[in-house]
Amino acid sequence: MRRFALVVVSCLAISLYPGPSPRAAALEPDQRQELTQWVATHGDDILEELTAFLRLPNVSADRENIAANARALQAMWERRGAQVRLLPGDGGPYVFVHLPAQGPATAAPPLTVLFYAHYDGQPVDPARWRVTPPFQPKLVGAPDDPESRIYARSASDDKSPIIAMAAAVDALAALGLTRNVDAKFIFDPEEEVGSPHLEATLAGHAGLLAADLLIFADGPVYPTGAPTVVFGTRGIITVEITVYGPAEPVHSGHYGNWAPNPAEKLARLLSSMKDAQGHVLVDGFYDQVRPLSAGEKRALARVPPVEDELRRRLLIARPDGGGRSLQELINLPSLNVRGLNSGWVGAEARTIVPATATAAIDLRLVRDIVPEDQVDLIRAHARRLGFFVVMDEPDAATRRRHPLVARITQGAGTRAARTPMDTPLSQAIIKAVRRAAGFEPVLLPTLGGTGPLSRFEDLLGLPTYGVPMVNSDNNQHAPDENLRLGNLWDGILLYASLLRFPAVTPAP
Repeated sequence: MRRFALVVVSCLAISLYPGPSPRAAALEPDQRQELTQWVATHGDDILEELTAFLRLPNVSADRENIAANARALQAMWERRGAQVRLLPGDGGPYVFVHLPAQGPATAAPPLTVLFYAHYDGQPVDPARWRVTPPFQPKLVGAPDDPESRIYARSASDDKSPIIAMAAAVDALAALGLTRNVDAKFIFDPEEEVGSPHLEATLAGHAGLLAADLLIFADGPVYPTGAPTVVFGTRGIITVEITVYGPAEPVHSGHYGNWAPNPAEKLARLLSSMKDAQGHVLVDGFYDQVRPLSAGEKRALARVPPVEDELRRRLLIARPDGGGRSLQELINLPSLNVRGLNSGWVGAEARTIVPATATAAIDLRLVRDIVPEDQVDLIRAHARRLGFFVVMDEPDAATRRRHPLVARITQGAGTRAARTPMDTPLSQAIIKAVRRAAGFEPVLLPTLGGTGPLSRFEDLLGLPTYGVPMVNSDNNQHAPDENLRLGNLWDGILLYASLLRFPAVTPAP
């Protein structure tokens, strides 16, 4: 099998010197077969480039290594003849890549597609990684077995989609298949901490990033493994609630039954927010939800059910939701208690009444919900239950005056995004994914996770689409993150097809 350097040389030769006449723009079955064979022939080279990229530590807060990742991306794409710019920012450089459309000039300008992925990763605790340390990628299984997996931080989230895009460019060039879209790529250095500088980057480089649509490469395919097109993402805002008891932890024998316990107060507050089926009881929580269209409801009805298998794998006897499907519930806002802290437990447990109790909450949002409005509803709910609500640490006078004090603070919010399924651009995306797979993709109105899509909608006016490629059981954000090799190979065909889908006149 040829080494990767030779593959790059051959691809650059096609762009610099006359070669075979480009074939008509379409990923037909025979061309899909050619691409599949090319991927099989060059699999070792692709894995070599991926593992080299995965060896670079990329925790968002590690600025030095984030800069090293940016330089690696710059070199990766310049080898392919792309125009690359590092867009400086306080959180690290956004990496911009441009590959102009190929082929003869036509009356209609080529469609401009902006691809988004991120190259930073979640923090790691090496002691909890069982298969391999997080930045020492390890292939478990044979390299020619699609069920084999490569383990490393960001193996799935989000470095493998970047490698798949680069390999797709190589494959098309090697086979003489033109890229008939004007391809732009933006790689984010700080997605895992909420992309706090993305808005400034988009606003400052709006002309450079101008496009007809955005393709978002983050997230997993549907749990059945079928190719997936996502038309939106949930929004999010985080909330912390701290409830107060005595000024300091006190002995539970001397003061129990007398000193109010903040953990118990917090538990009562939290339990008042949801019923036994998980339905949120906070007044107004669902009022801003935009109903799904008839077409979106039809798409949901065609989504293969996976709940029984998920219940088996996750050991869930009875899910929340009152019998509704997982996908129906993803298209509703949620209130999730993601962490609790009060006193001590386990070997460190002490016989005390704790001084405070804190709950960390995430609110997932759907289209039209304003993040800050949902937090206001939480504060209003606490007030109705008798809590005196503050946003800063309460002083001694406040705690002496009010028997129930809750400090409710919020993080930065991201709005949800959702693009209609029935536009010409939407249909072109579906067609391109169908061509790559050879069968119908799963169409989801909303991805369960959150991305920065609403910022591209608001600042650049782009319709946004998620076209993921990684396996759903990838341990994203957790120890032993992994990528199924078959998903990598399929992803290369997927992005090759997206680089070739026919020109479409965007709806006004």
